[in-house]
Amino acid sequence: MAFKIIWSEFAEIQLDEIYKFYENKAGSNIAKKHLKGIINETNKLIHAPQIGQEEELLRHRKILYRYLIFKNYKVIYSLDLENRLIKIADVFDTRQNPPKIQRSK
Repeated sequence: MAFKIIWSEFAEIQLDEIYKFYENKAGSNIAKKHLKGIINETNKLIHAPQIGQEEELLRHRKILYRYLIFKNYKVIYSLDLENRLIKIADVFDTRQNPPKIQRSK
């Protein structure tokens, strides 16, 4: 049985920011293409939720976080195996200072 993907409000805000950035810099078609790419990357998790590597910078947290990479972005997620959920927590631009990944809303 496949997993279901749930996006956190924080991750959705990050997607909005990514869209706005690319829309201003390169136009709406490029912005849409980037968002579609990020979302399509997460769809890989539906049938193989543990393919992402563990996020080293978030190891100290109670929840185990994993990530996938799409271009310059890390899609940070956790698994709820019991309820078969993939919870997307953040979309992080890897060009930023790495410790910034520990930020919270």
